[in-house]
Amino acid sequence: MKHQTLDQLRTVAEISADQARPALSRHERLERWAQLLERKPYRILATFYQTEYQTRDARGLMRSADSPISVAFEDPVLRAQGLFDDSYDQAKQFFGLTDRQLHDIVCYCHYGATMTAAAAAQYVRAAMAEPEGGLFARIKAATFWFARC
Repeated sequence: MKHQTLDQLRTVAEISADQARPALSRHERLERWAQLLERKPYRILATFYQTEYQTRDARGLMRSADSPISVAFEDPVLRAQGLFDDSYDQAKQFFGLTDRQLHDIVCYCHYGATMTAAAAAQYVRAAMAEPEGGLFARIKAATFWFARC
């Protein structure tokens, strides 16, 4: 294979660097996150301390280097899709998760200070399997999500 610059390729082909990628669905984003975690299943990741006891604002700003969320943020595809940082709130919004679902994936109370990437991937896959539910399901989840700790 011969290496050519972009200018050389433009003489023989139409090149568009601005091709928009189709938006990934919620399921596809979660699937990609699970796969990223499963690539290095024994990688030790940091958890977030007591997410269920933080105020909404404090919880939303939580972040940690080498957390399950930072694994997702390391991926250029997910960043191109709109994952702007590795904070709790950004992951919650980007992946379409409830507080309870994200709590299950990243909270200290389930694993201690660290967890394996494989364990996080299992909880990401569990979130994929849960139906999104209607208003009653969301109210129930919001009311009882922290009781499982």
